[in-house]
Order: sequence, then C-alpha cells, then structure tokens
Amino acid sequence: MDDPPSPSASTAVDLPTLRRWLGRSRDDEDLLAVRHARLMAATLGLPPDAIVAGAPLPPLWHWLYFLEGRPPSELGRDGHPRRGDFLPPVPLPLRMWAGGDVEFVAPLPLGATARKRSTVHAIEHKRGRSGDLVFVTVRHEVFAGDALAVRELHDIVYRSPAPPAAPRAPSVALPAPVHREPFAPDTTMLFRYSALTFNGHRIHYDVDYCRTVEGYPNLVVHGPLLATVLAGLAQRLGARPLRRFRYRALNPALLGAPLALCAAPAADGLAVWATRGDGAVAMHADAVS
Repeated sequence: MDDPPSPSASTAVDLPTLRRWLGRSRDDEDLLAVRHARLMAATLGLPPDAIVAGAPLPPLWHWLYFLEGRPPSELGRDGHPRRGDFLPPVPLPLRMWAGGDVEFVAPLPLGATARKRSTVHAIEHKRGRSGDLVFVTVRHEVFAGDALAVRELHDIVYRSPAPPAAPRAPSVALPAPVHREPFAPDTTMLFRYSALTFNGHRIHYDVDYCRTVEGYPNLVVHGPLLATVLAGLAQRLGARPLRRFRYRALNPALLGAPLALCAAPAADGLAVWATRGDGAVAMHADAVS
C-alpha cells in the first residue's frame, strides 16, 4: 500500500476505483475495561464514582475501544494508518473526522466484552471552497452479547491543503442558548485523549507539522473529543438518556482559543454546539433523548 501523495502533489480522484471498497467489512472484539474508562474520566475532570463494572458506558465513550494499532512502517506521514486496506486509497493528502450520526439502542455495560462490525457504507466526491473533497462514510454496529447497542454512521473527509486564508465555514442558524459554559482543553488533555484513543494524527501534538503541512496556526482539538464533551453535556442536561446524537464539525477548534459549550431546547431534545471566541461554530449537534 502506498502512502497518499504529499500536499504539493496534483492528484486526480478516481471515484469508480474508490467505490470498489464499498461493502468492505471488518469485525473486532474488545473488553470495555473499567480502568480505561476511568482514565477518560480523569482526562475530562469527571468524578470516577460512576465508572464501575456494570454501569452503562457514557455516550460516545465506545470510541475508546476497538483501537487499531499499526507498526510505524504502516503509518502515513500524518500519523494515520496508510490507506488501501479497509479504507479506500483516497489520493487527497489530508484526513479529518467530519461528523456522524449515532443511535444508542441499548446500554453498553462497563466490564463486558463487546463486538463491532465496521462496513464502508458510502464514498462521495465533491468540490469544496478549498478544492476536492472525498467523503467516506463507515457504518459501525456495536453489540453487547447478541444485542445491538450502538448503530453509527461515521463521516471521514479527505481534502487538499486549504490556502492560508481559507474562509471559515458558513454560519449556522442557532437559537439563543439557555446554557453556556467554558471549555478550555490544554496540551495535557489533547495528549491524554490521543493516547486513550491511540490516535497518531499529528495535528493534535506536533505544532510544526500543523503549521508547515496542514496550515493550522496551532494544535487542533480532536473532533471526537469535542463531540464526546457535547454529548456529555446533552446527557447531563437532558431528562432521559440519549437515544441519538447527530453531529457535524464546521470549523477547527484550536489550542489556546476560547471555546463555549452551548445548549438550547429542540423539538425532540437539545441542540448543542461549541462556539469559538470569534463567533464561529466549531461543532453542532442534535441530541435526541
């Protein structure tokens, strides 16, 4: 398998070839270890009292498990596993977590063994403000025993490097928040979350790579970390456990820039979002309870 070309290379997207990966599946099994979840609680500054065997795994914490570990020889320049095995060999150099739709069908009990099946569900080629974009959607199904517990569509976007002055994403219409609280991730939180999820993407810990290769002025806060914090907020504010969480990353959240977590009532639950200090929305989600 070849690594994707360097950001300066001119690439063509061969969509029919990429779509040969549609339907490709893989299965995994993991122990939903209490210790690992307690490390996540420590990372977020949450009390560990509720993290006990048999308790339900908090929403989106299943991302701490079923981790893929590849040797250094099988990693790309960005720190991600090289493409062309399970995921298609998209030639665009940069990869980001774009969003997803997660249904919580049944609890995942801490301390239990769970199974996951992942399938390449959709591959689309679009033209964005900064050039070519390829969206790969992966369907995940997580089972506790024989019972389906989580059904998820996960969107990954591949793109060319954005120009230095790339415009931010268009604003979204949002209600006035009824709840607002600060969120200030630091380098320790980013390091710990990368370690807990075995995420080697260099934009979260290598500031020189951020600036010289991917064009960010500082380290980037993980999209799944931000989604997890927003899901936790919705769970805390809602009257019932979450049944569905649809989220979309809109603008990068950068280390050192203030963030505010906001919530407002919606027809079937809550709208939650993370706003940057400049007013741009970093992530928006609909939380259904």
